[in-house]
Amino acid sequence: MSQEIRQLEPTAIWNKFTDLNEVPRPSKKEERVIQFMLDFGNSLGLETFSDAVGNVIIRKPATAGMAERKKVTLQSHLDMVHQKNADTDFDFDTEGIKMYVEGDWVKAKGTTLGADNGLGVATIMALLESNDIPHPFLEALFTIDEETGMTGAMGLQGGILQGEILLNLDTEEDDELDIGCAGGIDVTTTRDYIEELTTEDYVGCLLSVKDLQGGHSGIDIHKGFGNANKIMNRLLFNGMEKYGIRVSEIDGGSLRNAIPRESFSKIAIKGSSKTKFESDFTEWASLIKSELSVHEPDLSIALDWIDLPSKVMQKDAQEQMVKAIYAAHNGVYAMSASIPDLVETSNNVARVEVKNGALIIGCLTRSSVDSAKMDLANALKSVFELGGCEVVFDGSYPGWNPNPDSAILKVLESKYETLFKAKPHVAACHAGLECGILGQNYPDMDMISFGPTINGAHSPDERVSISSVQKFWKFILEILKDIPKK
Repeated sequence: MSQEIRQLEPTAIWNKFTDLNEVPRPSKKEERVIQFMLDFGNSLGLETFSDAVGNVIIRKPATAGMAERKKVTLQSHLDMVHQKNADTDFDFDTEGIKMYVEGDWVKAKGTTLGADNGLGVATIMALLESNDIPHPFLEALFTIDEETGMTGAMGLQGGILQGEILLNLDTEEDDELDIGCAGGIDVTTTRDYIEELTTEDYVGCLLSVKDLQGGHSGIDIHKGFGNANKIMNRLLFNGMEKYGIRVSEIDGGSLRNAIPRESFSKIAIKGSSKTKFESDFTEWASLIKSELSVHEPDLSIALDWIDLPSKVMQKDAQEQMVKAIYAAHNGVYAMSASIPDLVETSNNVARVEVKNGALIIGCLTRSSVDSAKMDLANALKSVFELGGCEVVFDGSYPGWNPNPDSAILKVLESKYETLFKAKPHVAACHAGLECGILGQNYPDMDMISFGPTINGAHSPDERVSISSVQKFWKFILEILKDIPKK
């Protein structure tokens, strides 16, 4: 399979992407990919080093006749989101991504592909390795831990970077030039609860919600995709209200920046209600699937009878949890008043875990307006505290304020129109780009973000368009030729 990918055009990018995807690189476990990048830079004889937090910087002198141009920092992040389908046997810590070609798309077998942001990393590697591409002084910045906290960008000290222009290669529509993004904050809810022994007049049941589309909790949040945690909670609420079901365990969602695709819950129900509950459950499932049929045609909601769980949540704690999750906002909260069609504020109820007397709920709240971000975070905090839980805010990062007068934006707009005979879409995105964080220590750096077309990021449906990568490569080569003089 890797040989098939290596033969795609432009081979310079696809070979580097294939090399990169053979290196396990989960967020917060980037030691192997950091060493991989250090070895790569050193093998080229280029100035190569890592900073105090693990970001890798590689510098390449300007080619002949380009030394008078402004210095350019090319930036992408090394880590990738690790998601797989429940029926996929794959170990992200030891295996390389298994890729294949389907039409115009490169995909992975049952896992995330790592195109976010591996295509950006591979593009920079190809530019650093090239011998025949004209360019100004290039400085590659490979950050760590973008997906679960942006701690690499946050830890980068001022005075390290030399670039006057930053090209961030981490957006996912090839006709889009991003000049702004949302900030975010993790909202983590916890509670200990008492477990009670299940009595013999109950029977065990496993509820499952799966085969949702999932996706990026920022870029895809407005698309109407289902959230497995909210769907499961709706089923639990109905069962609790009508049949007094008791919850033993919940395992829903995974990463904060991925819309939950799956949720599983072990419950107990009175044996005398078994037949009627199964009938009503089928009706509830049918109704939910009908509501989501346009956006979630493959949604599966199922009930299976299992051995009776030995313990369940104490009744009051269960009721408070279910009602709090029901009340917690999920999805788009507000649209931007200043930028058409831009989601301003949203929340993703990303993770629900109930087991062995401990409850954990993880949310990621985003907004391009910092005060609105905190307003929604405080609303969530209030809901969960009313439900008897403790709430902690963590990992807050700023948004990136758009600059429509950016000089590098003018260069890219003009170049795009010349090359592709169309106007690019200049936008701010509802994802967390590192530009806003980097701008805090490098306020004079002119920044812009662009990239090839990637669909389904943060889900096992992630895929990248081959023709779009070709377009992206052509675009960046022409941009580097026209970087303004100092």
